[in-house]
Amino acid sequence: MNFLQFAVWGAYLTSMSRYLGPAGLGSHIGIFYSVQGIVSIFMPAIMGIIADRWVPAQKLLGACHLLAASFMLAAGLYGFNAGNGISFPVFFTLYTLSVAFYMPTLALSNSVAYTILERGGMDTVKAFPPIRVFGTIGFICTMWIVDILGYQTTPMQFIVSALIGSLLGLYAFTLPNCPISTDTKDKTLAQRFGLDAFKLFKERKMALFFIFSMLLGVSLQITNGFANPFIASFEASPQYAETFGVQHANILISLSQISEAFCILLIPFFLSRYGIKKVILIAMFAWVLRFVFFGLGNPGDGLWLLILSMLVYGVAFDFFNVSGSLFVDKETPHHIRASAQGMFMLMTNGIGATIGTLGAQWVVNQFTSWQQVTANGQFKSLMLGDWQSVWFIFAGYALVVAVLFAILFRYKHVRTR
Repeated sequence: MNFLQFAVWGAYLTSMSRYLGPAGLGSHIGIFYSVQGIVSIFMPAIMGIIADRWVPAQKLLGACHLLAASFMLAAGLYGFNAGNGISFPVFFTLYTLSVAFYMPTLALSNSVAYTILERGGMDTVKAFPPIRVFGTIGFICTMWIVDILGYQTTPMQFIVSALIGSLLGLYAFTLPNCPISTDTKDKTLAQRFGLDAFKLFKERKMALFFIFSMLLGVSLQITNGFANPFIASFEASPQYAETFGVQHANILISLSQISEAFCILLIPFFLSRYGIKKVILIAMFAWVLRFVFFGLGNPGDGLWLLILSMLVYGVAFDFFNVSGSLFVDKETPHHIRASAQGMFMLMTNGIGATIGTLGAQWVVNQFTSWQQVTANGQFKSLMLGDWQSVWFIFAGYALVVAVLFAILFRYKHVRTR
């Protein structure tokens, strides 16, 4: 399940911007990535409530994937048929509908996994990370497929995503049943609809955790949207045009996911030994380094800095996303678990990612622009400008968030090993 869950996303998430630019939609890259955040503001919470109250989570997971795959397939086929005359409203609408049904599956798949593991008598903190690794492997596999087959600049990447999503949608219906909550006696209307998950904000610890999840969520989609165009921009310079990184940006970026696969395995040790606060702080400072290394690196003699940026991504992403999800699972009552996971997704991939991608697009537009240039004897559209200032601005933001979290978030950890 985890392998296919993230393979769907990996097919287009890091390469979509390379297609949108030449297709004449370069100025809308931030909007395409922000829509993932916009739908995450309400869709994961709604689907979490439905999974808690009415529809078994595994069946809802399957239905969402089938719907998402249908719209993504329509978007890919439209892109092929439209050619250079692609319409932003039409393509964006199909893409948005697909993403609207995909984003809730990130929380639903976690909820399904935790339920099945607990019913099997397993400790989720120890058992889930090695399983979640397969999600990262799936993401890497489709990144490589899209790169090697030359789909980075074509709508074929969306069709690959749709085919995998259809497979997962069907497979989800074969997963063990995740029972809904049937105990609704003497419950308020808010509790019946699962809205009691919002009561978590009354607890200072959880309120601060969700707020900082939103602030850190600002950084999550920045490199997904702009790392590929940034690396590709070096093709305009003869000294970098033939380098491996420029020619295979997706494979270079996939080092981030390879690092992620290894870092997931470290989470049980770090959480049990250091606790959630220190683990999240490590993630925050890793984001600072991620952006700084991007600002200093290049595909030539600075390739090692880009590689370092990819390697620290594993810590930056996993130590926040996976650890945060496990923290929410442990700190919330069982009957609102799916709703709480939806809340975590809302704050990170919803509000945070929306602000982050729209803000990042504004920053990027101040320092760069899409330009038609001759590279490797071909006329190409590349995003050129002062990328170093862009990455340093993002690093400064991540540093401020880390310092504030260290000061304000208080959590007493009881060391277990």
